[in-house]
Amino acid sequence: MADRAVGIPIVREGIPFVATAGGAAALAGALGWTGPTLVLGVVALFTAWFFRNPRRIVPLLPGAVVSPGDGRIIAIAEEFEPRFLKEPSTRISIFLNVFDVHVNRIPCEGTVEDVVYQPGRFLAANRPEATLRNEQNALMIRTPQGQKVLCVQVAGLIARRIVCWTSPGERVGRGERFGLIRFGSRMDVFLPLRATLRVGVGEHVKGGETILAELADISLEAK
Repeated sequence: MADRAVGIPIVREGIPFVATAGGAAALAGALGWTGPTLVLGVVALFTAWFFRNPRRIVPLLPGAVVSPGDGRIIAIAEEFEPRFLKEPSTRISIFLNVFDVHVNRIPCEGTVEDVVYQPGRFLAANRPEATLRNEQNALMIRTPQGQKVLCVQVAGLIARRIVCWTSPGERVGRGERFGLIRFGSRMDVFLPLRATLRVGVGEHVKGGETILAELADISLEAK
């Protein structure tokens, strides 16, 4: 179910990690081990910060496609998407390092037509071949106008766990939380070629807030 993480400061999947590190730090402190206490305390704080779950102001612009995650745009390319869309599209790739928010968000409103998990390798997420070879999870979303947007969670060199809370048939809203990838990752968004891009390579984006592109109004094109 999308957006189940709303309203809490860290995502639920991060609570066991924070509790373990915090408990270990408390135990070390009780035993009088100053050095281990400080180290474990820093680990607990970093883990809580990594799994942070900030609120975002989602733009209301009709047809807007927002970034599914925080990070830096490392590639924008026109290519044939062979697995899901099976047509030419524009791919926007966003690299999330360990310091970025790793909660993933729905890029556009619509209905989730399919969710497909693909096992694979754990190449560095900023390498081009990671698009096809790394472990990943793809969401196919069809907008109310019938346009298809593909959002792909891609594991990275350190990331070893992809989490997705939504399932086929669900209605989703732009900016809703739908999952996360632990410890470094990448997000790929595939858009129709007619979409108007609003970002460029090298730009830093915020999940749920930064507009990546605007979908063409096909209802006007039909008139």
